[in-house]
Amino acid sequence: MSQDHDDHHHDGGLHDGHHHEHGSSHKHGSDLSEMQLRVRALETVLTEKGYVDPAALDLIIEAYETRIGPHNGARAIARAWADLSFKRTLLDDATAAVASLGVTGRVGDHLVAVENTPQVHNMVVCTLCSCYPWEVLGLPPTWYKSAPYRSRAVIDPRGVLADFGVTLPASTDIRVWDSTAETRFMVVPLRPAGTEGWSEQKLAQLVTRDCMIGTGVAKSVAALAAEVAP
Repeated sequence: MSQDHDDHHHDGGLHDGHHHEHGSSHKHGSDLSEMQLRVRALETVLTEKGYVDPAALDLIIEAYETRIGPHNGARAIARAWADLSFKRTLLDDATAAVASLGVTGRVGDHLVAVENTPQVHNMVVCTLCSCYPWEVLGLPPTWYKSAPYRSRAVIDPRGVLADFGVTLPASTDIRVWDSTAETRFMVVPLRPAGTEGWSEQKLAQLVTRDCMIGTGVAKSVAALAAEVAP
């Protein structure tokens, strides 16, 4: 599938207003899907036959959740906010920029960073399956892999953003990027106001997984203060 689409020309993204012939309501929930049930059943069989060590799987998952991502992505975004030179490198060649931070891996071989501005908001989806830069963003959320998100993100991006509590001015263009097995995307969110002079470590605390997918925005200074308040 092509990575970029537009109603009239190909210029890097699926824009607000682009239509496909499928749609369904966006739904959040914790119920296991049919695919998840199959995966668990397969894991049980492989474990019983001695092919899979559940403890090893738990360690891998824990690593992606707590040590690898989305902390790597947050580090890259914080560096981009604080260092304009690094930001230019990240937007020109995200793979090289992230690698310079010591982050490498198979899914980062073709990484593209797209920047949010007051005029453009970017959002990432994989319409075919669930392609996702694990080493940078951590484990993909369940909703990212769901059919409702994958279809509605293309058909009704403003509606999907509203479901996530994000309301943008009508003048802001929404650009949806379609990840593939070859190319993955990460969003560089707008830097929150009131963070001038902050260290990269402190800036990274404002970066969330969802804002790097584009279904959220970076935390505000007030929100961060509320989290750390006694």
